This record gives sequence, structure tokens and C-alpha cells, in this order.
Amino acid sequence: MNKRRENIDQFYEEYIVFSRKNQSSHMVEQFTILAPNGELALMMAQENFMRREEVCDLWVVKRSDITAVKPEDREMLQRLDNKDYRESKGYGYLRKKWREKEQGMLDEKEIFSWAKGVEK
Repeated sequence: MNKRRENIDQFYEEYIVFSRKNQSSHMVEQFTILAPNGELALMMAQENFMRREEVCDLWVVKRSDITAVKPEDREMLQRLDNKDYRESKGYGYLRKKWREKEQGMLDEKEIFSWAKGVEK
């Protein structure tokens, strides 16, 4: 029984199915299937998925072909330094600076007050 399970595990591979509804949308992961090869995986994905909804594109990717960050290496995904200038919250001080600049500028009332000494 154990030998049979090993043969099945060697025969079938795991494939991840991605689809998108139209050319401007992103690919979205839909489900995972077991198949002996990529061609059969694509046929199975079409058979299973096309009944549910219309799509303009369908991808089938062998899980073993995907390279991912290992759990023990996840700390490398943390930011290395402060990059607040790349996010809008990094510019929060600008509103205060803009107000200070506006207060130093001339307003209509002040400009019209100068005209009192000028004759028409």
C-alpha cells in the first residue's frame, strides 16, 4: 500500500490554475489540481473552470516551478532603512509648510489698501 502511494505521488504533480476575466485585469489564482503533465493539467483546468465563468486567459503552473521565499528567510522582506519619502505619509509636514508660506503672501485686502493713496 505504501509503495502504491509513492507511485501515485511520483506520477501526479501539483499545478496551480490562474485566470483573468479580460485583458486589462490581473491574473488571479483560482485552484490547485493534480495531473501527470502540463497538457493534461490545462485540459482539466478548462473542464473545471470554464463551467463557472468566462475568462480571456488561463494559466497552469507547476507548483515545483515556483520559487518562493523560505519561511526562515522571511526576515529579508523587512525594510532595510527608512523610505517614508516613497509613501504619502512621508510628506505630512508639507501642509504646515504650505500654510506658513501662504500667510507670508499678500492677500487682496492688503493689495487694495495700497490703492487708497492713488488717485483715479
